Amino acid sequence: MGTITINGRKVQFTNEKNILTIIRRIGIDLPTLCYQPELTTFSDCRLCTVEDDRGRTFASCSEPPRDGMVIFTNTERLRKHRKLIVELLLAAHHKECTTCEKNGECNLQDIANRMDITNVRFENYKQAQPIDESSPSIVRDPNKCTLCGNCVRVCNEIQGIGVLNFAHRGSEATVSPAFGKKLAQTNCVSCGQCRVVCTTGALNIKSHVDPVWKALDDPDTRVVAQIAPAVRVAVGEAFGVPEGTNVMGKIVTVLHMMGFDEVFDTTYTADLTIMEESAEFLDRVGKGEKLPLLTSCCPAWVKFVENEFPEFQENISTCRSPQQMFSAVLKEYYRDPANSGGKKTFVVSIMPCTAKKMEAQRPDSYTRGEQDTDAVITTTELIRMIKHYGLAFNRLEEEACDMPFGLGSGGGLIFGATGGVTEAVLRRLTEGHDASTLQAIAETGVRGTKGIKEITVPYNGLDVKICVASGLANARKVLEAVKSGEKQYHFIEVMACPGGCVMGGGQPTHLDHTPATGRGEGLYAADRSMVLKKSNDNPLMEVFYNGFFRGKAHELLHNHH
Repeated sequence: MGTITINGRKVQFTNEKNILTIIRRIGIDLPTLCYQPELTTFSDCRLCTVEDDRGRTFASCSEPPRDGMVIFTNTERLRKHRKLIVELLLAAHHKECTTCEKNGECNLQDIANRMDITNVRFENYKQAQPIDESSPSIVRDPNKCTLCGNCVRVCNEIQGIGVLNFAHRGSEATVSPAFGKKLAQTNCVSCGQCRVVCTTGALNIKSHVDPVWKALDDPDTRVVAQIAPAVRVAVGEAFGVPEGTNVMGKIVTVLHMMGFDEVFDTTYTADLTIMEESAEFLDRVGKGEKLPLLTSCCPAWVKFVENEFPEFQENISTCRSPQQMFSAVLKEYYRDPANSGGKKTFVVSIMPCTAKKMEAQRPDSYTRGEQDTDAVITTTELIRMIKHYGLAFNRLEEEACDMPFGLGSGGGLIFGATGGVTEAVLRRLTEGHDASTLQAIAETGVRGTKGIKEITVPYNGLDVKICVASGLANARKVLEAVKSGEKQYHFIEVMACPGGCVMGGGQPTHLDHTPATGRGEGLYAADRSMVLKKSNDNPLMEVFYNGFFRGKAHELLHNHH
């Protein structure tokens, strides 16, 4: 413990890694572009520079606190310094703010407003570079890049892929894939984490909103939506609702008002996933082959295995993701003239994940030659649609999902948090529905945002070894350990995004903090209020397996590549 003086105020510190953390703790929001607590310190933008009592200036993000330090954060010298930096950044920036997707949410724009910069004294010296729209999920505009390096570090450190890096030097410096390739020509898995940490509009979600509006305007088209679990605990943030609040009922209302004919909950096919994946797991354990079983819900993770560890491809579950299961089920249901009403069906998937856009276009996401998911929009795109339509979100009443696919269990709901798939599988395989049994499963170690979790669960005389990982750099560690023989598992769950789908690349961003815990707790709170806790308790499972879809389960729910 020590004491430093900040702007005349004595402040105690203990284990803070830098002065910036202490400054922000006492309520002073120093601007930064390149600082992300979860990433290595880059100290590039220099906006967080402070001055000490000897006139020395230094970046507070990279300076460790020392007892007795005297720090000033807002001297005339520092104000001039920061204003000059922002002007130089703006001079090298394409400033079409009113038409930029990040308008109103841009960190650089916010800092410029805070510093009252109304004029840039310098000319833009940079030659315009082409915009990369090759990815099915992400649009990269290098003309809006501030070289903060956040995307480079998250792709390297958190995801362990290294698609993006710095190229050239001096005034020619830029961030791009190696050799100037387009994103689609790299091992990019479309996770969107680069977009999450981007401070400007240099990295954006590829929008699929226009095709949705067009379908809604067509009287001969039935537009059907499915909503993923993690969406409901993030949409409200854009309308002043506390993080993690479940606003599913309002989302259903919003979609009905926009003109969606049917609105369903993806937890229904999350339950189907558990039914199918549990059966597949027990079959593999019984045969002692293709173990460990790797989950298939996260398309960025599946793509990662295909790119980086092709020897494990046969270990991936043949189950389609809940998104693709639902889309296939919906298309099959509305093929029946009795259900179609003479209209063509347009399936819209509302997801927290940018990689779902890529997944919808994969060859194994087609059934009988027809694309199952017609459009994928992210949570962020849904928020824009709500604002575009002019809906007063907070004043809307709540509505329930439509039937016959509007019912899911708590097991399906917690898919959105890392460890949720594993917990749902354990619920399915465990006898008993009482609170103590479910609590014991929750306390096995599956919950929490830790990057790698290992648990061992007894089942029918076998100690089932399970690993849960989030973040692809952690997934790489796990597969390398399995590959070398250092670790042996029966079941591995991986979510590409740290914390799971609640922190997906399509969720609202917060550069000042990570809302993974709050959103995850929101899903667990919603689970606690649900009557159905286990996927096999969902009465619609019986409807599926013994009703309209009888004999079609494998075709609709599994990949056949």
